[in-house]
Amino acid sequence: MAPVKKPAPAPPSTACPTCKGSGEVSRDIQVGREHRVVGQQSGLCLTCLGSGEAPAE
Repeated sequence: MAPVKKPAPAPPSTACPTCKGSGEVSRDIQVGREHRVVGQQSGLCLTCLGSGEAPAE
């Protein structure tokens, strides 16, 4: 019988540089013709899609 091969260990995950591992980013909320900033809103990080891990290259 052939020996059973163990799968290679997964590479260590690194934090996403955009959201720094949180999975969320802040965006400014702008209103009016002059685009005044009135606050911030939290949203999903589009680089890692909310996982907080750096995308594989």
